[in-house]
Amino acid sequence: MKKIAGIVLFFQLVFCSLMAQTLPPVDKSPMDVSYYPANYPVLKIQDKVTESPVARVIYSRPQKAGRVIFGGLVKYGEVWRLGANEATEIEFFKHVKIDGKRVPKGRYTLFAIVNEGNWTFILNKDTDTWGSFKYDSKKDLLHATVPSQKTDTPLESLAMGFEKTASGCSLQVAWDNLKVALPISF
Repeated sequence: MKKIAGIVLFFQLVFCSLMAQTLPPVDKSPMDVSYYPANYPVLKIQDKVTESPVARVIYSRPQKAGRVIFGGLVKYGEVWRLGANEATEIEFFKHVKIDGKRVPKGRYTLFAIVNEGNWTFILNKDTDTWGSFKYDSKKDLLHATVPSQKTDTPLESLAMGFEKTASGCSLQVAWDNLKVALPISF
């Protein structure tokens, strides 16, 4: 019996060491997700859903880490992946309107061009891409420019979430000492 237990333990150790070698380390910019309505998956499993999901954004959360963010790490006037690592993706579960333009139900990459005083959001049809290195403007669905505003308290990590509005919701994006809101109507 001791022999069998020893053999099983040996194989468990070998298996664990192999798994440790193939799994990636924890990322410095962890991936996160936000839904509209907020916490939709949790509400769904609790049978508390009062409205169908409209949108979901999946993004990586870079850290400020003492760096100058806007005008430094994120260059003014250049296309930015709106996060870190993979480009940010937004999915609409039904047709919506952004900046008065119809956006069909589907999944899109969400880029931004940050300028002093405003940001231009870009919905692009090319998904599953890393960064903005292969950004192709020919695949843009729309551009929407919104004003940015200063915040009193800087945020260490990029954060995104949806907020209910009279005509639908807005995607709130905040990092460092700036915040923007992209209106989405439905």
